[in-house]
Amino acid sequence: MKDLSPKPGDLDPIELASIDEIRALQLDRLRWSLRHAYDNVPMYRAKFDAAGVHPDDLHDLSDLARFPFTLKSDLRENYPFGLFAVPREQIARIHASSGTTGKPTVVGYTKNDIDMWASVVARSLRASGLRAGDMVHVAYGYGLFTGGLGAHYGVEKLGGTVVPMGGGQTEKQVGLITDFQPKGIMVTPSYILNILEAFHKAGLDPRETSLEVGVFGAEPWTNAMRLEIEDAFDMHAVDIYGLSEVIGPGVANECVETKDGLHIWEDHFYPEIIDPATGEVLPDGEKGELVFTTITKEGMPIIRYRTRDLTRLMAGTARSMRRMEKVTGRSDDMMILRGVNVFPTQIEEEVMATGGLAPYFQIELYTSGRMDAMRVLVEATPDAADELSRTAATRMLVKRIKDHVGISTEVEVGDPGSVARSQGKAVRVVDKRNPA
Repeated sequence: MKDLSPKPGDLDPIELASIDEIRALQLDRLRWSLRHAYDNVPMYRAKFDAAGVHPDDLHDLSDLARFPFTLKSDLRENYPFGLFAVPREQIARIHASSGTTGKPTVVGYTKNDIDMWASVVARSLRASGLRAGDMVHVAYGYGLFTGGLGAHYGVEKLGGTVVPMGGGQTEKQVGLITDFQPKGIMVTPSYILNILEAFHKAGLDPRETSLEVGVFGAEPWTNAMRLEIEDAFDMHAVDIYGLSEVIGPGVANECVETKDGLHIWEDHFYPEIIDPATGEVLPDGEKGELVFTTITKEGMPIIRYRTRDLTRLMAGTARSMRRMEKVTGRSDDMMILRGVNVFPTQIEEEVMATGGLAPYFQIELYTSGRMDAMRVLVEATPDAADELSRTAATRMLVKRIKDHVGISTEVEVGDPGSVARSQGKAVRVVDKRNPA
């Protein structure tokens, strides 16, 4: 893989500012954001008043802990435009979640918000090793989902050439990558595996492509998967983080020269880590639930939004701003089986570490008697699809999950291609339990 480390002048000055400068900027911007939310969003005025706090009570960054959280349910209860802080006519774009568990969560952006969003994505791409003039293949979904358009505007802000492919049509993805020769690709980590499979089916060597860096986000993925992708394509694989409620992709990004956690762009997004059970703010270094407050967003400011993502905050390395550890799971996709907390990423790690198995899996939850049980569906690699190899892989994966995760589970090793493929975010868990 090529050295894509930044050169002098590649970074925004704020990326190398002192911690004192960053904290002073955050305090000033946070005061503005709290006042903007309180003055213009009835829900925030009601929440602040009920908690007995006022924007003027913020004298220090630690005072933010006195303000109430924002939950996803707050967004649904104020559907569609109840959290907008500017007149609807000043909203330049609207995005929304899929709404699979209820009403969609709607977010709105002013023109300034769109420009800020493009800027932090462009900064994320520079951190990933991409530069003006580079071509980037965007395979995130376009539409109400923030991934495609967020990436698209970021590439353009960078000064690059965007290929707005979107998701799906995997064989066409392979053809365009081969013919257009982009330097970068932006895609979910699960879907790049589908693209990899399509390269092999087409008899093409993915290591011979022009790709030098992949920017992967929208779902948790492990370092084991990073190594698999980097080896398969001979390219750097870096993590980008974001969520629509805060802005979309570009809230934080790994730096290609270190790959040691995602630097949060703290000049726009203020992070906290809390205990998921008590809501208590935890010190840097301790693992808990990530909470974000936007400090420059006009159209729809978000105050102390509980992301449900589990991580920890660490000091900056390649940049001054703090890093967040790679997200390993969510407090709301955690499965509890016989008293053991289980995350899909833990299962992924064991699948990736078991010989003879392809990097595709799905978890089925079902009821066995009065107990919840789990079945892991995986598939054999083409060179290990015989019965003897499958039996060995089954036993090994069962043992690894028992030893490292702490639960007993069924494992079914199917034929190559038997696990359902995604066209975007992977469906990792299928719940077939009997309703209570």
